[in-house]
Amino acid sequence: MAGSIQSVERAAAMLRLLAGGERRLGLTDIASALGLAKGTAHGILRTLQQEGFVEQDEVSGRYQLGAELLRLGNSYLDVHELRARALVWTDDLARASGEAVYLGVLHQQGVLIVHHVFRPDDSRQVLEVGAMQPLHSSALGKVLAAYDPVAHSEAVEAARERFTAHTVTGAADFEGVLDITRARGWAVDLEETWEGVASVAAPIHDRRRMPVGAVGITGAVERVCEGGEVRARLVAAVRDCARSVSRDLGGTRF
Repeated sequence: MAGSIQSVERAAAMLRLLAGGERRLGLTDIASALGLAKGTAHGILRTLQQEGFVEQDEVSGRYQLGAELLRLGNSYLDVHELRARALVWTDDLARASGEAVYLGVLHQQGVLIVHHVFRPDDSRQVLEVGAMQPLHSSALGKVLAAYDPVAHSEAVEAARERFTAHTVTGAADFEGVLDITRARGWAVDLEETWEGVASVAAPIHDRRRMPVGAVGITGAVERVCEGGEVRARLVAAVRDCARSVSRDLGGTRF
């Protein structure tokens, strides 16, 4: 197992010190508390300041936690609130659809799966929490790219890999897919990411009417589709789940 990185440990200790002590601390106080040379402490503080994790008061020269930590903390809380609010509704969706249910959020130019409900049968399945799905081909990704400006930019600027013969990679064609997604309020992946697999997803919005994630079902094409089209009852079930989670998050648009 690789050893820890000393500079990262010191930076983390510095942030904990600023979070747990007085509102503002001077360089000498910080260096003394952590047993560091003032030059070392100052170098770490300057780096944290450049990244927005620490701020320095212009008058006193003392340091305090920066706004970037608040933003990161809110993101953490948003994801965990989303998952907590979705637990019951995603269980209901799995029972109603008979398929696996996924809850995803935008992360590092892809979709991070933050919750996964197994298909309610006796088949062997693998938990995919923490797995990533592509923005341009998965149903969850298309929903995020259609409703979230950041996700849209990342999907447009990234190289859109062709996973199957059905994957849409052209810029104009991809924008057309997103237009359709916005017009009907849900997205579909018909063997665009995996052969023989189809998915349906819908957006989840919060109290600010901002897209905070997407929920969808995934299953074999023959179960999800009929006559080349997604079964209407499955689309309705996914959209009802997305609306329910959105309402629990304070969304008022539904």
